[in-house]
Amino acid sequence: MPDELETSARVEELFEQSIEAKRRSAERLVLIIARAGEAMASAITSGKKVLSCGNGGSAADAQHFSAEMLNRFERERPGLAAIALTTDTSTLTAIANDYHFDEVFGKQIRALGLPGDILLAITTSGNSGNIVTAIEAAREKGMTVILLSGRDGGHAAGALGSEDIEIRVPADSTARIQEVHLLVLHCLCDIVDRHYFEQGK
Repeated sequence: MPDELETSARVEELFEQSIEAKRRSAERLVLIIARAGEAMASAITSGKKVLSCGNGGSAADAQHFSAEMLNRFERERPGLAAIALTTDTSTLTAIANDYHFDEVFGKQIRALGLPGDILLAITTSGNSGNIVTAIEAAREKGMTVILLSGRDGGHAAGALGSEDIEIRVPADSTARIQEVHLLVLHCLCDIVDRHYFEQGK
């Protein structure tokens, strides 16, 4: 069993790995994140909404983002339109049971999505079938897709259109990718808030 010094050294190593993943991401992704945030802010303040989805930890991130929009981020403001497609267990299990798990987000998007809305799709591997289907459904509905991914972007990156935006974390570890995804989500929330208050809403 490792002793306390060994465990402390491992914790320090994990911190360093996370810091390095964020450093590499800052070097590559700042302008892309800014572009995505401006697109999202413009849509929300024009009366459109954000539909978010992901699996596992990415589902938690999708819900985290939706909560920051619907409630508040760092400043008091009215709630903004965002729906996490991961939260309705009756809908999710009905679709998975009657059709296929790959459809659990796509069918919701086809029902709820409108032209000009944003799909915020989150996947560390880029290869989740239901995320690929969600992107395809969003494109059918005339929505803009913002994809948070990692590694090589996977099949999800290949499903994007020319107007969509991919924020691909330059890392291979799922944990490191998720840690950067959370920071990216907070950046997007900050941009939306700044845009909201600058518009005098």
